[in-house]
Amino acid sequence: MGKVAVATTVVCSVAVCAAAALIVRRRMKSSGKWARVIEILKAFEEDCATPIAKLRQVADAMTVEMHAGLASEGGSKLKMLISYVDNLPSGDETGFFYALDLGGTNFRVMRVLLGGKQDRVVKREFKEESIPPHLMTGKSHELFDFIVDVLAKFVATEGEDFHLPPGRQRELGFTFSFPVKQISLSAGTLINWTKGFSIVDTVDKDVVGELVKAMERVGLDMRVAALVNDTIGTLAGGRYTNPDVVVAVILGTGTNAAYVERAHAIPKWHGLLPKSGEMVINMEWGNFRSSHLPLTEYDHSLDLDSLNPGEQILEKIISGMYLGEILRRVLLKMAEEAAFFGDIVPPKLKIPFILRTPNMSAMHSDTSPDLKVVGSKLKDILEVPNSSLKMRKVVISLCNIIATRGARLSAAGIYGILKKIGRDATKDGEAQKSVIAMDGGLFEHYTQFSESMKSSLKELLGDEVSESVEVILSNDGSGVGAALLAASHSQYLELEDDFETS
Repeated sequence: MGKVAVATTVVCSVAVCAAAALIVRRRMKSSGKWARVIEILKAFEEDCATPIAKLRQVADAMTVEMHAGLASEGGSKLKMLISYVDNLPSGDETGFFYALDLGGTNFRVMRVLLGGKQDRVVKREFKEESIPPHLMTGKSHELFDFIVDVLAKFVATEGEDFHLPPGRQRELGFTFSFPVKQISLSAGTLINWTKGFSIVDTVDKDVVGELVKAMERVGLDMRVAALVNDTIGTLAGGRYTNPDVVVAVILGTGTNAAYVERAHAIPKWHGLLPKSGEMVINMEWGNFRSSHLPLTEYDHSLDLDSLNPGEQILEKIISGMYLGEILRRVLLKMAEEAAFFGDIVPPKLKIPFILRTPNMSAMHSDTSPDLKVVGSKLKDILEVPNSSLKMRKVVISLCNIIATRGARLSAAGIYGILKKIGRDATKDGEAQKSVIAMDGGLFEHYTQFSESMKSSLKELLGDEVSESVEVILSNDGSGVGAALLAASHSQYLELEDDFETS
């Protein structure tokens, strides 16, 4: 009897020891995996670092590339496109003007009634329409006929407020946010479609010409006064309300910048110098690249997997289209190499672009004690049923690293532009007032991003100069801005000037 008891005790002891050893091994394995998670996190943080010295190098490189792009066509990764906009709105504009805004799968038609300095935008009306998918890959005339049909119906609903003086033609500003080679203020040939459009017979054609032909087919008498992109529209909208606006930056799904340059500082401009002495430049800054940009293995793999490898490098590390995807790629590495989400890699995590930047922003903004929002996003999007608090904290850290890098590099780009136009320092002891008009959902809705961008710009400028540099949100520049540019380049302006001076 005693021997059985002893044997049972020995067996139990062995079983307990084996179980204990298994737990220890699991813990050691688990701690080893967690150590790998932290290792990946730390390496990513180091690779994304943007100390002030690096930001100054990026800003200097931006300025150098700007000079090169202004000197000759193809001289730089920055296209530095001449917009032919040499008169930004002053606020004196009166009358009513139309805008057509085509920048993606939706387009808008708009009319605004301008009341001069006193009343500004008296009234605005607009209509938004979705473009049927079959028209995005059909024939050029089909797309423009559809757009003009909507425009003509909108014109037919003009109320009494929108009164056109006898003998005058309606005038329209056309915001077209696709790559265009501008020929004049109101003409430009399409280089290529983006954003899901693929209409072969529009490429290399003047998009204003296509629009005008569609208008003629339905008997709509309207002059296209200006062809602009959304960034220049934002610059115009910003300048209309604030005469100190000199730069516009879009930080949304994509990114771009435009600014006011002195006409004599554009060596590749061979025409007569405009009366204003100024010319708006569309930088296409998303294509900027430099050895000083802090790029990681995740950025390189994202670029290789993209539709345009080697292009739009700045855009791929600062814009809303890509920030969430960078986060997904880091989490995937943690899942594969350190079992971050358990022994099985969540299948959803392998789907490119499943983590969108608005989701990343929502997680980054989570201030609840148990980071509940992070947990619910991981569950809803990646189908991770359970996540510990320390896992959620790692996700927040990654969001912070990615957003901070993007925001600080955006600030460095803006600082580079201010350097190029001599607004980065005091002049004769006085600092000129400089306002940057911002638009785009990333800047508007991702608070940590926009706050980091503004504080980084202040850090670069220094206390004294930053007092005279202001960053403002300029909503809906692409719509109203186009109508304002139609007003500031109206065919009737000179008639009015002649009338006033006679």
